[in-house]
Amino acid sequence: MNAREQLVGASGDRVTTEKLRADLGVLVADMEQLLEATANQTGQHVARVRSNAVESLHSAKARLASLQDAALAKARAAGRETDRYVHANPWPVIAACAVAGVALGIVLARDGHAEP
Repeated sequence: MNAREQLVGASGDRVTTEKLRADLGVLVADMEQLLEATANQTGQHVARVRSNAVESLHSAKARLASLQDAALAKARAAGRETDRYVHANPWPVIAACAVAGVALGIVLARDGHAEP
């Protein structure tokens, strides 16, 4: 994961784009519930706050859609590159898969015959 895909949060923990997307989704859902709950409220201040919340909600939805589009584009690009590499280098890929399969087989075989 490169520096663009990870951010450092205030507490020093890593925040990935996946976590950010999930948090934005929760925010959008919460804001929609708040707007529905205050739909019958009246007053100038409430109307102004609701207007600001609606703008923020639309902005958050747009950012969320943008994040999803970017993630999808990256996944498609990675898939295309993988396909190109496998077609250009079939034997090294087959050898790597065979080695991984043998290693996995050894690990699984040992786990089944481990002594208590």
